[in-house]
Amino acid sequence: MISDLDAAREALRERQGSGARYDAPEAPAKELRLARSGTAYFARKLNELGDDALYEPSKVPGWTRAHVICDIAYQARAISRQAEAAVAGEALPPMYDDDAGRIGQIELGATLPSRALRHLFDHAAVHLNVVWRDIPGPAWDTVATDAEGIPRRLRATAMERARRLWCGAFQLDSGARLHDLPSELGS
Repeated sequence: MISDLDAAREALRERQGSGARYDAPEAPAKELRLARSGTAYFARKLNELGDDALYEPSKVPGWTRAHVICDIAYQARAISRQAEAAVAGEALPPMYDDDAGRIGQIELGATLPSRALRHLFDHAAVHLNVVWRDIPGPAWDTVATDAEGIPRRLRATAMERARRLWCGAFQLDSGARLHDLPSELGS
């Protein structure tokens, strides 16, 4: 039996045509929804800030809001690289070479002009969404070993991303509240 939601989705697909991209039926729908709503929430909180405010302190000790933006954007890039590798049947590259490299990258990125920071976030988020939409259904269950030898399931990236986005929005210190975070994120 087809539900009203399924019928609405089918009607939308018909209106959008054959060129539109959709998640595979095997994709982790709940987790992707949390990540995508987290992207929208983070973007809203980011866009509420003026350009000068991006260089003011965040809720992360020693970090400005620019640092948080870079951390969020670079995580999206890292997940994109891992997903592309998993789909290609390659070993997953590490999220970052090491913690010092990650912090160094964020420190350098935090010096970007405000417009570049905003574009960095936008581009990384869009690219990750495209990568996720292009993952074939069975590939979501790919288990690959990362550079540290730790097995990771590709579908886990959606919840990792969701948690980082929602927490990052809070860390921006631009009005997000802890009770805004979805309960599905867990602790």
